[in-house]
Amino acid sequence: MWDEATVRHWLQPFGLSLTASQLAQVIAYLELLLRWNRKINLTAIRQPQLCVTRHFGESLYLGRWVELNGKLLDIGSGAGFPGLCLKIIFPELAVTLLEPVAKKRAFLKEVARVCAMDFVEVRGERLEDFAGAGPPAVYEAATARAVGGLEELIRLAGRCLRGGGELFLWLSRRQTRDIAYISGEMRALSSLPLPCGGAGEIWRGKKVS
Repeated sequence: MWDEATVRHWLQPFGLSLTASQLAQVIAYLELLLRWNRKINLTAIRQPQLCVTRHFGESLYLGRWVELNGKLLDIGSGAGFPGLCLKIIFPELAVTLLEPVAKKRAFLKEVARVCAMDFVEVRGERLEDFAGAGPPAVYEAATARAVGGLEELIRLAGRCLRGGGELFLWLSRRQTRDIAYISGEMRALSSLPLPCGGAGEIWRGKKVS
């Protein structure tokens, strides 16, 4: 079994400064993830250390560079990475999680309950339905990880963002090169390489209109 010191050591490459209460939330979340993953397919990663580095570390790494506030839309949430995980370091953030699979929605709600996370809304729509229904552009930020159809994703996510709102995508470097130029409302700002020698980056774009 892992303890706080072990989990903190696993997260060390990401340079995170988690409080004791935040670390306790990470551990509670991790325990739920591993337990539920035996029954439903939340993640292909089964080892606790890899779960901490690949899921928690890579999600929380954004917080070293960006201060999120207001409302966040997480697209295709799955097991809650990165959107729900970011609530650990931004507890006042109001998070809307889009996840079409009912069993995964049940998991997300359980994590929010066990970790005492307020301002979490779990919805079953796909992005095309959510954005197509004409929601007000009220989100200051949107996130997505391990999703395809990037051109359409960026276009639809832009509909949900306020002017000046930002979109963060966890991508491979090849994907980042493919979307280096974005036309329309979204403008590419930068990409942030992830630690641990992986090929991943966090791509950042901004709604300019």
